[in-house]
Amino acid sequence: MLTADAGGNAGLSLPVPAGTSGRSVWFHAFDLGTLAFRSGVAAGVGSARGAGPSAGASRSGRPVSVAGRRSILPGMVAGLLLLLPVLLTQDPAPGSAGPPNVVLILADDLGWGDPGCYNPHSRVPTPNLDRLAAEGTRFTDAHSPSAVCSPTRYGLLTGRYAWRSRLKRGVLWGDDRLLVEEGRPTLGELMRRAGYATACIGKWHLGLGRFDPTRPGAKADFSRPFDAGPHTLGFDRSLVLPASLDIPPYVLVEDGRARSPLAAETPGSRLRRLGGGGFWRPGPMAAGFSHQDLLPELTAAATAWIRRRRAEEPDRPFFLYFPLTAPHTPWLPAEEFRGRSGAGPYGDFVAQVDAVVGEVLAALEASGAAAETLVFFTSDNGAHWLVQDRYQWGHEANGPWRGQKADIHEGGHRVPLLARWPGRVPAGAVREELVGLNDLYATLAELVGRPLAPGEAPDSVSFLGPLLGAGVGGRQELVLHSFDGMFALRAGRWKLCEGLGSGGFTQPARIDPVPGGPRGQLYDLAEDPRERFNLWQERPEVVRRLRARLAAIRASEG
Repeated sequence: MLTADAGGNAGLSLPVPAGTSGRSVWFHAFDLGTLAFRSGVAAGVGSARGAGPSAGASRSGRPVSVAGRRSILPGMVAGLLLLLPVLLTQDPAPGSAGPPNVVLILADDLGWGDPGCYNPHSRVPTPNLDRLAAEGTRFTDAHSPSAVCSPTRYGLLTGRYAWRSRLKRGVLWGDDRLLVEEGRPTLGELMRRAGYATACIGKWHLGLGRFDPTRPGAKADFSRPFDAGPHTLGFDRSLVLPASLDIPPYVLVEDGRARSPLAAETPGSRLRRLGGGGFWRPGPMAAGFSHQDLLPELTAAATAWIRRRRAEEPDRPFFLYFPLTAPHTPWLPAEEFRGRSGAGPYGDFVAQVDAVVGEVLAALEASGAAAETLVFFTSDNGAHWLVQDRYQWGHEANGPWRGQKADIHEGGHRVPLLARWPGRVPAGAVREELVGLNDLYATLAELVGRPLAPGEAPDSVSFLGPLLGAGVGGRQELVLHSFDGMFALRAGRWKLCEGLGSGGFTQPARIDPVPGGPRGQLYDLAEDPRERFNLWQERPEVVRRLRARLAAIRASEG
């Protein structure tokens, strides 16, 4: 029957025929006309349990009015009726009566070439990541929007490039104020509005406490409750490390309050980057804080939250954002993982990360939620893996790609992206579409039936179609950003870098152009995926086109 949801959106509600599982189907009116309901949601994936979709804008960037939807509704319905025999006979995933639970695991500094499913020559055993790839879909051209921590996390949670924020280069410190602007929508808020229970457990690295532009240098006060943080950005529960495992203060913040007072200054570690497990900086630390025990502690909290959700509200979907603290330095694998890899302390720490993924999967299975949970695994940037490490261990942490963490080259930002949702995401599939981690926002918005409002997630493009194996889709271009602020634009086979050098940790970071020489870098990734041959001077027409396009994106509102 024709009806409207609570937000006044026109649509069609159809009962599921006898003999099939699931609830009645809600189809957006604007989706009917384009036949864009790609998720095979004859089991009701288009709306949250007990809530209908809301009005907003299409991810094409054009606002869609309710009146406009109604004016084309008859044609939409006619198109849908042709598809009913197919849509209504699809077999939904076991137990799926609404949108899936979502678990988003974000590793810290894990490279594209670390998991065996990406690199058959990896010297690190990753059975759980390999299992995710076998049971789900593996994306080979996924990228973090930045080559370092904080800006990638900002882009993931807001669907907006971090270079549009006050952070133009580098990362935040542990006592910096919140980077996410007041009033800016976040992924946590999106999922909570869609009816989800939400939690953020792990590394935060986006600042705590409201930012005051009149006092830009003001630092966070860990002796008082914070007025801004994950607990104010849509997460019902939060347990976070303020920054990286090598950046003070070393304390866990739970639901906006430091769990323990900062008791003393730690002198920092004596482990150095070469010949050791990295280091951590000196600074304040809470009593009882243990760098080595933190990853197991956060994993226990995350898996316990999953089990509680199923026990306390079994009919309510949940969203867990689980940003890990590893394998970022210091490399401190637990005793049972030491020597497990052939890539030294780093490889052993990656093996422990893989085991953490296994614990999350086991918690989903034990609670009966695995079949109705969409699990993502990715990384915030490439691995911090030097040329010396490659020769010492014979391990390509960043796969065949040039560069490493912080660099503008592919090794700095091309990351693994795995997704599993039994019966929905194709098993064993490999997708080559261009994807940015900032696209997770629009993808989940489409999945849960929450059209984006104008200005919300301006740099996010849904890849739900490719995710669900429904053909091509997603973005055609992506802006990339290095540690020191160098820009790049990926457009199809072409990649333009606005400068010479790596823009990051690999030396030289910057190279001054010489008279008559190239002023930047241009690579044809289809012919030269390792970025060895700079075509800046050979293809001036491509350079002009991409520079103009990059300038237009940077000047656009967002």
